[in-house]
Amino acid sequence: MSVWPAWEVQEADGATAWFHVRLAFTDGARVDVLAVVCDGCASLEDVRAQPALSLDDLAVLADWIEGPLFEACGIEPEPEEGEPAVSRRARPAWPRGVEGRWLIAQEYRAAQEEGVDPVLAVMCATGRSRRKSLRMIAQARDAGYLTPRHARR
Repeated sequence: MSVWPAWEVQEADGATAWFHVRLAFTDGARVDVLAVVCDGCASLEDVRAQPALSLDDLAVLADWIEGPLFEACGIEPEPEEGEPAVSRRARPAWPRGVEGRWLIAQEYRAAQEEGVDPVLAVMCATGRSRRKSLRMIAQARDAGYLTPRHARR
């Protein structure tokens, strides 16, 4: 994670500072945030993520960046007791094995019925790249959850 200042506005009784925050993960996922710090509180102005964040990950994004952001400002964050442990994954966990293949097939068929790109639907659901999603779809076909791609002679 890296944090660097964007700009600061001085006011009579304090200052409001904006910071760029980048979270880069080993699997290639990246989150860029524009955060504002004022009166010891941080808020998110703009969030861009590749692949897109799930709603659960978006809900805890402020917790992810709060420590390094306050450290860059020189503010000591107040720890809250009784906070549950939070997963720090870039993408939501996707079940492996039979259950994962079955869910892939469900996403694929639902997208076909709605008339949208089924591969893109699987990519969005899993947070994986196109290549990995195609591999997962092929595994679902091999397991018998989807019809064969080509008619066998």
